[in-house]
Parts: sequence; C-alpha cells; structure tokens
Amino acid sequence: MNPKKISAIFQKQVKETLKNKEVLIQFLMFPILVVIMENSIKVEGMPEHYFVQLFATMYIGMAPLVSMTSIIAEEKEKNTLRMLMLSNVKPMEYLIGIGSYILLACMIGACVFAATGEYKGRELAEFLCIMMVGILISMLTGAAIGVWSKNAMSASSVSVPVMMVFSFLPMIASFNEHVKKVSDFVWSGQINNLMNSLGAIDFDMQTVLVLLANGGVVFVLFQIAYKKCGLA
Repeated sequence: MNPKKISAIFQKQVKETLKNKEVLIQFLMFPILVVIMENSIKVEGMPEHYFVQLFATMYIGMAPLVSMTSIIAEEKEKNTLRMLMLSNVKPMEYLIGIGSYILLACMIGACVFAATGEYKGRELAEFLCIMMVGILISMLTGAAIGVWSKNAMSASSVSVPVMMVFSFLPMIASFNEHVKKVSDFVWSGQINNLMNSLGAIDFDMQTVLVLLANGGVVFVLFQIAYKKCGLA
C-alpha cells in the first residue's frame, strides 16, 4: 500500500465534504443537537448526561454508516471509483483513505459529546474508546452496503432502515424489556450498555462476544459484497 495515495484519497474527501451536504449533516447534526438538549432541558429525576449517552449511541449507529455508504455508492455511480482503480489506486488504499477520514470526523464529534458530558480521566478514556469501537463497526457496515449497492438510490434504500435499527433500538430498549433482550445481542445495544456504565465498566463475556460476533458478521458480509461487486 502507498501512504501517499491513501493521503491523497483522505485529502480529496475532506475537500468534497463541503459539497456533499448529506455527509456533512451526518457529522454535525447530533453533536449540535446534544449541546442544545443537554443545556436547555432539565427534568427532575433524569439521569446525569442522559442526552449525551442517548445521542452518542444514535450518532454511532447513524453517522459512520450513512457516510460510508453514501460516499462509496455515489463514487461508484459517478464512475469516480473506476477512474481511481485505473489510476493504480488499490481498493484497500481507497477504503483506508475514506475510512480514516470518516473515523477522524466522527471522533471529532465524539470529542464534542465528551466535552458536553464533562467527562474526565477514566470516564473520558472509556467514552472515546467505546465510541471508536462503535464507529469502526458502523463504518464496516456502511462499507458493505455501499459496495453491494449499484447506485446512491439503492444504497439509501438499504442504509436508512439498517441505520434506524442500529440507532433507535437501544433507545426503545430502555423503555421495553422485550426489546432490550433483542438489543443485548446487537452491537449498538452493547455500546449503549457500556455508555451507561462509564467509570465502572466491567467487560463481561457477553459484551465481548456480542461485539466480536457482530463485527465478524459485518466483516464477512463486506467480503461477500466485495467479491461479488468489487469497487469499480
């Protein structure tokens, strides 16, 4: 792999973000929303930093997934990817360039969440690590959908319902015990459980197995999509 090509893909995507409003809004919407909600709504009995933990999970399930899907699908539709492949950019170089860009953008948003929640020390380290794990799984899910899709429209038809499941399932699970039983077997549900235990996290075997199993399934689906459809 050529670091210069990866860097070029990264810089290219940074410049195109301002033009791609669909991707830009994903990075901005929840960080802005959590600052507003956390500072304007105070309800007696509400857990401390309730909106930070709630929106952080929704942000993980939405922003990386939709951004990765949108970028790959649009560049496939416009034949940009084909031109990059013909210019000797390897698929892995492209994916790392795009992935590192989305990871950085989402982690900047994660820092906004952390600052709003006033996390420090161990809580801050745990929060950022949890966010990174969730973002990576979400990105891989988006990459699988983007590679599988023929164009941006077909990508949206798949990514929107998938995104809604991963984003809203943990929230619904907090109000419904039956849904929580399902949520505990989904990566976003476990991420939310970890968020609610900041400062006293105990990584039990179920949490580790669910995250590894979900990540493994998504990776296999990505490989199948890539072998069947490729990036061109």
